[in-house]
Amino acid sequence: MEAKKTLLIVGDRVLIELGEGSDKSAAGLYLPPNIRDKDKVQSGKVIKKGPGYPIPDSSAPDEPWVERKQAVRYLPLEAMEGDYAIFLKNDAVEIEFEDKKYVIVPHASILALVRTEILES
Repeated sequence: MEAKKTLLIVGDRVLIELGEGSDKSAAGLYLPPNIRDKDKVQSGKVIKKGPGYPIPDSSAPDEPWVERKQAVRYLPLEAMEGDYAIFLKNDAVEIEFEDKKYVIVPHASILALVRTEILES
């Protein structure tokens, strides 16, 4: 029997693979860790995103034991898979999943997104 691992991102979090240039300077030199730690922003490619911000069910009663009528709804996130994100480094949490390093960032910590669109001529 084989098992398949799936990484699920919850809430308003975004999974980002760090960009190639995060270890290099603009001239292509590799930077030591103490220099890289001074940077306040990082960038990388959005790999996965969570469902978004939960919207409270206004029809639900205040009693927690009463069954809800609707499934939880979410306000979707602006970030999309494949976007290039620029985010605050201090809010990122580094993880390793299947021998690859990623960071998980709250959506509110993303400063800008670069989205590539193919235009038809």
